[in-house]
Amino acid sequence: MRAIVFNDQLVLDTNHPDPTPAEGEALIKVRYAGICSTDIAITHGYMGFSGIIGHEMVGDVVAGPESWLGKRVVCEINCVCGSCPTCQGGLSNHCPNRTVMGILNRSGCFADFVAMPTRNLHELPDAISDEEAVFVEPLAAAWQIVKQVAIDERMRVAVIGSGKLGLLVAQVIATLDCQLEVVGRNPHTLELVEKKHIQATPIDRVPRRQDRDVVIECTGSPDGLAIAQDMVRPRGTIVLKSTYANGGQIDLAPAVINEVNIIGSRCGPFADAIASLTRRQIDVRAMISRVISIDRGIEAFELSGEANTVKVLLKINPR
Repeated sequence: MRAIVFNDQLVLDTNHPDPTPAEGEALIKVRYAGICSTDIAITHGYMGFSGIIGHEMVGDVVAGPESWLGKRVVCEINCVCGSCPTCQGGLSNHCPNRTVMGILNRSGCFADFVAMPTRNLHELPDAISDEEAVFVEPLAAAWQIVKQVAIDERMRVAVIGSGKLGLLVAQVIATLDCQLEVVGRNPHTLELVEKKHIQATPIDRVPRRQDRDVVIECTGSPDGLAIAQDMVRPRGTIVLKSTYANGGQIDLAPAVINEVNIIGSRCGPFADAIASLTRRQIDVRAMISRVISIDRGIEAFELSGEANTVKVLLKINPR
């Protein structure tokens, strides 16, 4: 099969072995996949991963339990043991024995086929297109914030970063009718924010007043936390969404002095993401910059790093 593989360098392998599903797993023929900032970070050393990358996808079950055959699915990316104390305690996404699609000890979805546990699969309604379905995984991560932090209409909330994840987070938080502002560096993505009728402000025009109740950091840069600390009020909350290869020097003294709550936030509820796409509550189509065949996958990665590119999708086995 074709696969995009990272092993010190990124290559397209046109003769990679097909995956063999283990017991309890299904084989999925991938239709489309999305290039994420985490994928780019992996090519710079994040998580020390090598192998097939990619974790945002939609595809068809072609082998496995009969009840799943032929279904169009998306996949939760954390593959867990289900039996350890962490899993039994309701925190399976933090299972110490987990593998993570395309990120930790498990092959990813930038390939013709991927094998995943059936308990990770979610069947999609017809109302969601293949291109939209690719966004379910990152959109679920955006909905996770709502699960972790109580936000109401009286609160001042800032999203720092107007990239791929920041745009999704902004749309999710906008459903809460709070006082929302998105802060970013890229005029193109800030314009997309404004088209959603959300206040957008260039970072160099933001007064660093410590008066926001909640600041959600989606910059993908070590500098993001420092900016968040300049904006959040004493005893306010910072939600960290960024992952990156090199953390750099981070000064947490302001968080201590101002008694700030810092919350890490990762994967989230697929059911909420699927429901919000079905209801047309969240628009992801405007975020798609290019759709490129996996045969030009290396070029697709290069385009993903360009300033005015938001989301690049890989077309793998379209219907």
